[in-house]
Amino acid sequence: MLSYEAIQSFVFQEARALDERRWADWLEFYAEDVEFWMPAWDEDDTLTNNPQNEVSLIYYASRSGLEDRIFRIETERAASAIPDTRTGHALSNIEVLKQDENSIEVRFNWTTHAYRYNIVDTYFGYSIYTINTSGETPLIQRKYVVLKNDRIHHWLDVYHI
Repeated sequence: MLSYEAIQSFVFQEARALDERRWADWLEFYAEDVEFWMPAWDEDDTLTNNPQNEVSLIYYASRSGLEDRIFRIETERAASAIPDTRTGHALSNIEVLKQDENSIEVRFNWTTHAYRYNIVDTYFGYSIYTINTSGETPLIQRKYVVLKNDRIHHWLDVYHI
Protein backbone atom coordinates (compact mmCIF):
# COMPACT_ATOMS: atom_id res chain seq x y z
CA MET A 1 0.00 0.00 0.00
CA LEU A 2 1.18 3.50 -0.78
CA SER A 3 1.66 6.02 2.01
CA TYR A 4 -0.27 9.28 1.98
CA GLU A 5 2.97 11.09 1.12
CA ALA A 6 3.56 8.80 -1.87
CA ILE A 7 -0.01 9.36 -3.10
CA GLN A 8 0.38 13.11 -2.71
CA SER A 9 3.70 13.03 -4.56
CA PHE A 10 2.15 11.00 -7.39
CA VAL A 11 -0.68 13.49 -8.08
CA PHE A 12 1.70 16.45 -7.72
CA GLN A 13 4.14 14.91 -10.21
CA GLU A 14 1.37 14.31 -12.76
CA ALA A 15 0.29 17.96 -12.53
CA ARG A 16 3.90 19.16 -12.81
CA ALA A 17 4.41 17.11 -15.98
CA LEU A 18 1.47 19.02 -17.51
CA ASP A 19 2.78 22.40 -16.39
CA GLU A 20 6.22 21.63 -17.79
CA ARG A 21 4.75 20.25 -21.04
CA ARG A 22 6.53 16.95 -20.56
CA TRP A 23 3.88 15.11 -22.56
CA ALA A 24 5.61 11.71 -22.78
CA ASP A 25 6.23 11.75 -19.02
CA TRP A 26 2.60 12.73 -18.40
CA LEU A 27 1.33 9.79 -20.47
CA GLU A 28 3.42 7.42 -18.34
CA PHE A 29 1.07 8.10 -15.41
CA TYR A 30 -1.79 6.34 -17.26
CA ALA A 31 -2.71 2.68 -17.66
CA GLU A 32 -3.35 1.44 -21.20
CA ASP A 33 -7.06 0.93 -20.42
CA VAL A 34 -7.55 4.21 -18.53
CA GLU A 35 -10.92 5.94 -18.67
CA PHE A 36 -10.40 9.73 -18.75
CA TRP A 37 -13.73 11.49 -18.33
CA MET A 38 -14.89 15.04 -17.73
CA PRO A 39 -18.70 15.12 -17.86
CA ALA A 40 -20.66 18.22 -18.84
CA TRP A 41 -23.31 20.05 -16.85
CA ASP A 42 -26.80 19.69 -18.32
CA GLU A 43 -29.51 22.37 -18.41
CA ASP A 44 -30.68 21.31 -14.93
CA ASP A 45 -27.20 21.99 -13.48
CA THR A 46 -26.62 18.27 -13.09
CA LEU A 47 -23.58 16.39 -14.35
CA THR A 48 -24.11 14.04 -17.25
CA ASN A 49 -23.62 10.45 -16.16
CA ASN A 50 -23.08 8.40 -19.29
CA PRO A 51 -20.26 9.30 -21.67
CA GLN A 52 -21.63 6.89 -24.28
CA ASN A 53 -24.92 8.74 -24.87
CA GLU A 54 -24.61 12.15 -23.19
CA VAL A 55 -22.36 15.14 -23.80
CA SER A 56 -18.96 15.15 -22.13
CA LEU A 57 -16.40 17.95 -22.13
CA ILE A 58 -13.62 15.36 -22.53
CA TYR A 59 -13.85 11.59 -22.84
CA TYR A 60 -11.22 9.01 -23.73
CA ALA A 61 -11.94 5.31 -23.24
CA SER A 62 -8.25 4.35 -23.32
CA ARG A 63 -4.74 5.72 -23.27
CA SER A 64 -4.59 5.62 -27.07
CA GLY A 65 -7.05 8.55 -27.08
CA LEU A 66 -4.75 10.51 -24.79
CA GLU A 67 -1.76 9.60 -26.96
CA ASP A 68 -3.59 10.91 -30.02
CA ARG A 69 -4.42 14.13 -28.17
CA ILE A 70 -0.77 14.64 -27.20
CA PHE A 71 0.33 13.91 -30.78
CA ARG A 72 -1.99 16.69 -31.97
CA ILE A 73 -0.66 19.11 -29.36
CA GLU A 74 2.98 18.34 -30.18
CA THR A 75 2.49 18.61 -33.94
CA GLU A 76 0.45 21.84 -33.72
CA ARG A 77 -2.67 20.11 -35.01
CA ALA A 78 -4.68 21.17 -31.96
CA ALA A 79 -6.29 24.62 -32.14
CA SER A 80 -6.33 24.63 -28.34
CA ALA A 81 -2.52 24.57 -28.25
CA ILE A 82 -1.76 27.35 -30.75
CA PRO A 83 -0.33 29.50 -29.34
CA ASP A 84 1.06 27.50 -26.43
CA THR A 85 -0.74 27.86 -23.13
CA ARG A 86 1.27 28.18 -19.94
CA THR A 87 -0.40 26.55 -16.96
CA GLY A 88 0.04 26.31 -13.22
CA HIS A 89 -1.84 23.62 -11.31
CA ALA A 90 -2.54 23.88 -7.58
CA LEU A 91 -3.90 20.78 -5.84
CA SER A 92 -5.48 20.69 -2.41
CA ASN A 93 -7.59 18.61 -0.04
CA ILE A 94 -6.10 15.31 -1.19
CA GLU A 95 -8.25 12.62 0.38
CA VAL A 96 -7.95 8.85 0.16
CA LEU A 97 -11.47 7.52 -0.35
CA LYS A 98 -10.63 3.81 -0.61
CA GLN A 99 -7.49 1.72 -0.57
CA ASP A 100 -6.72 -1.97 -0.80
CA GLU A 101 -3.68 -3.99 -1.83
CA ASN A 102 -4.22 -3.30 -5.57
CA SER A 103 -5.77 0.15 -5.89
CA ILE A 104 -6.39 3.53 -4.34
CA GLU A 105 -9.24 5.96 -4.95
CA VAL A 106 -8.21 9.58 -4.35
CA ARG A 107 -10.25 12.78 -4.48
CA PHE A 108 -8.74 16.28 -4.56
CA ASN A 109 -9.58 19.84 -5.50
CA TRP A 110 -7.60 21.64 -8.17
CA THR A 111 -7.22 25.09 -9.62
CA THR A 112 -5.41 25.79 -12.87
CA HIS A 113 -4.29 29.19 -14.02
CA ALA A 114 -3.72 29.33 -17.77
CA TYR A 115 -1.99 32.12 -19.68
CA ARG A 116 -2.72 32.54 -23.39
CA TYR A 117 -3.35 35.56 -25.64
CA ASN A 118 -2.11 37.84 -22.81
CA ILE A 119 -5.06 36.71 -20.68
CA VAL A 120 -5.08 34.66 -17.50
CA ASP A 121 -7.96 32.20 -17.18
CA THR A 122 -8.78 30.23 -14.07
CA TYR A 123 -10.29 26.76 -14.11
CA PHE A 124 -11.29 24.90 -10.96
CA GLY A 125 -12.97 21.72 -9.87
CA TYR A 126 -12.21 18.36 -8.38
CA SER A 127 -10.88 15.04 -9.59
CA ILE A 128 -11.31 11.46 -8.50
CA TYR A 129 -8.52 9.09 -9.53
CA THR A 130 -8.53 5.33 -9.32
CA ILE A 131 -4.86 4.38 -9.17
CA ASN A 132 -3.75 0.83 -9.86
CA THR A 133 -0.97 -0.03 -7.42
CA SER A 134 -0.54 -3.71 -8.30
CA GLY A 135 2.37 -3.18 -10.71
CA GLU A 136 5.89 -1.87 -10.45
CA THR A 137 4.70 1.76 -10.59
CA PRO A 138 1.28 3.25 -9.82
CA LEU A 139 -0.90 3.97 -12.87
CA ILE A 140 -4.08 5.98 -13.20
CA GLN A 141 -6.83 3.55 -14.13
CA ARG A 142 -9.66 6.11 -14.12
CA LYS A 143 -9.57 9.90 -14.09
CA TYR A 144 -12.92 11.56 -13.39
CA VAL A 145 -12.79 15.36 -13.54
CA VAL A 146 -15.50 17.84 -12.62
CA LEU A 147 -14.96 21.34 -13.99
CA LYS A 148 -16.94 23.70 -11.76
CA ASN A 149 -16.63 26.79 -14.00
CA ASP A 150 -17.64 25.35 -17.34
CA ARG A 151 -18.53 28.70 -18.94
CA ILE A 152 -15.26 29.23 -20.73
CA HIS A 153 -14.25 31.47 -23.64
CA HIS A 154 -11.21 29.56 -24.94
CA TRP A 155 -10.58 26.01 -26.05
CA LEU A 156 -10.35 23.51 -23.23
CA ASP A 157 -7.75 20.75 -23.26
CA VAL A 158 -6.25 18.04 -21.04
CA TYR A 159 -3.61 20.43 -19.65
CA HIS A 160 -6.25 22.82 -18.28
CA ILE A 161 -7.49 20.28 -15.74
